[in-house]
Amino acid sequence: MSRKTSGPGQLCTKTEVQLALTPEQDGISWPVEKFLHEFQLPSAELEIQNKELRHALAELEKSRDCYMDLYNFAPVGYLTLTSEALIAEVNLTGATLLGIERKELLLHHFTHFIADDYSDHWHHFFLGVLQRDERQDCELVLKRSNGSLFHAHLDCLHVKTDNGGHLARIAFTDISERKQAEETLRIAAIAFESQEGIMVTDANGVIQRVNNAFTRLTGYSMEDAVEKTPALLSSGRHDKHFYQCMWTTLNEQKYWQGEMWNKRKNGKICADWLTITAVAAPDGNITHYVGTFSDITSNPESLAEIHRLAYYDLLTQLPNRRMLLDRLRQALAASNRSKHYGALLFLDLDNFKNLNDTRGHYIGDLLLVEIAHRLNANVREGDTVARLGGDEFVLMLENLSDNIQEAAIQADLVGEKVRDAVALPYKLKGLELWCTASIGVSLFYGHEASVDELLKYSDFAMYHAKKEGRNSVRFFDPEMQATLIERSALESDLRHALGRQQLRLYYQIQVNNERRAIGAEALLRWIHPERGLILPEQFIPLAEKTGLIVPIGLWVLQTACAQIKDWSGNPATSSLQLALNASALELRQPDFVEHVRQAISTTGINPALLKIELTESQLIDNISDTVAKMNALKALGIRFSMDDFGTAYSSLAYLKQLPLDQLKIDQTFVRDLGDNSSNAALVQAIVLMGRTFGLDVIAEGVEIEAQLEFLNLHGCHAYQGYLFSRPLPLEEFEEFIERV
Repeated sequence: MSRKTSGPGQLCTKTEVQLALTPEQDGISWPVEKFLHEFQLPSAELEIQNKELRHALAELEKSRDCYMDLYNFAPVGYLTLTSEALIAEVNLTGATLLGIERKELLLHHFTHFIADDYSDHWHHFFLGVLQRDERQDCELVLKRSNGSLFHAHLDCLHVKTDNGGHLARIAFTDISERKQAEETLRIAAIAFESQEGIMVTDANGVIQRVNNAFTRLTGYSMEDAVEKTPALLSSGRHDKHFYQCMWTTLNEQKYWQGEMWNKRKNGKICADWLTITAVAAPDGNITHYVGTFSDITSNPESLAEIHRLAYYDLLTQLPNRRMLLDRLRQALAASNRSKHYGALLFLDLDNFKNLNDTRGHYIGDLLLVEIAHRLNANVREGDTVARLGGDEFVLMLENLSDNIQEAAIQADLVGEKVRDAVALPYKLKGLELWCTASIGVSLFYGHEASVDELLKYSDFAMYHAKKEGRNSVRFFDPEMQATLIERSALESDLRHALGRQQLRLYYQIQVNNERRAIGAEALLRWIHPERGLILPEQFIPLAEKTGLIVPIGLWVLQTACAQIKDWSGNPATSSLQLALNASALELRQPDFVEHVRQAISTTGINPALLKIELTESQLIDNISDTVAKMNALKALGIRFSMDDFGTAYSSLAYLKQLPLDQLKIDQTFVRDLGDNSSNAALVQAIVLMGRTFGLDVIAEGVEIEAQLEFLNLHGCHAYQGYLFSRPLPLEEFEEFIERV
């Protein structure tokens, strides 16, 4: 073949294509048809593949869009939580249920949406989810962003990520309607077991259900009556016209009430006062009839009077013993289902017989009526006030706490409230009279005790109230009674402790890894003239419950600032940083920041020497308010330490928000460092976390050298504990600090 070279713009021949070749390839030529064929064949295949790929991509996008629609608009809220309970993902339904925009939920702590009463339950449940791989569920009360609450059912699954992390996938739904329906059913169940006979029929008049009172009154068992008609009770004393009128009224008004003669199973004819109510479906069609009746044979013309005489006290119009016993049986059944305590308060008037004898029975009766009014005014709606007879009354409290100690306190508060109300003066027919009451209390829980036993217990406790001086409240349980007496006495003394200058600050040294003093913690002590030294764990919870912690906390703040001022002139103490604890209740006070500012201004101290310790649980209670107050105090130069770190939620989310200076390792982790590998790992993690966030770390509860060596080895270089010194009164502490 001849060699040709094609220059720029020069076309190749029709029969062959000449390529620019290397010398080794010179002389090779390709037929045009073969080249085009070889080129077009892959192009066609690629086009087919591209078409298939575009189709697959479109299907994939369609599936993805379908999935996203299902995910976002499903009737179920979906959440993905990190191991710190931060919201990593949420669908539109979930955001709607929580009442907040989806973008605002991301990285938000899910704990903020848990109702206060359920926070501990959620915390323990969530830890369990992260520790197990199987699906778990629970019911909680959640809180929307506007503060409204709703019952929710949560289905949770623990997921491990590729990088070793942990997530929790949660599907949750609003079950408030179901809860309401369950409550309605519980109420209906209790109402169904009343003293009146009840039978329920379908729309055709066939009996579907009867209660125990029906059996007691008629003699027919449930098996005898179900699937029969009310004709089972027919006495033959009413003609066709009577029934026609009854049904005409029932169809027009959906309600009929009147006297009817019925035959018992033993053949006896009795007069019943019968009420029939039609039950209609949403479409208006009748589905059932409910008939309730009571025996009025003795006086069929006076049902109301008979019922009142049977169940109510004539003088005070309060429920009588019969109705009390009936309600108490129902209360025991309700308590057994709800697992909440109830209480019986047996009340007997002091010296009522003397008043009756000197002032006359008429005045005595007026007094009893007035006392009945006061008792009713001082209990909750739904509680029962009954008169057993004479000057004896019983109060039945239902649905108290599910914790026996809390239930006892609740019952005691009602008892004291009632006792105070009874003791107020009475003005009757121009006379001013005084009366007090002795009250005995017994708690009930399910069917642990019978009705008669409960009345006996509360009566026995009332007798002891009389015996021990009258005008008092006593519990049947001796241990519980002793606890309440002690609590009451301690509360009374605590109210005077501040004014009587019985409170003291003790000081416990804080040192560095060279055992040099760097500060101290101010610890509150109560020096009682009779009880001696009372430690904080004995009276601080009581102070918080009663609100006394607020004035006590202000005294601690002012005393601590004054002490920093006193130490400023001594080289041994002038640089000591003094830490003090602030309670959650103090922190919630709107003038908390101003109180701190005034204390600093009044004493003229260096604010950097004052350190406020706050616990984890109170910090997350209201994170936005907490951060605002901390920032305001931080601007003054005050330092903050998170006390007992690691014992609550330890969320990185809020840890980043808070203007902290220090983390304090709780003594429970330090105590078992040598024997508990988990505690050792936690301590190391806390130290690392502090270092990551630029925070100092101090360990409390250091008692032995081995603990000190471990902490020092792993980067914790500040300590507090009995290894260095116990908390000391001021004079002893100042002497000790001079020797350090």
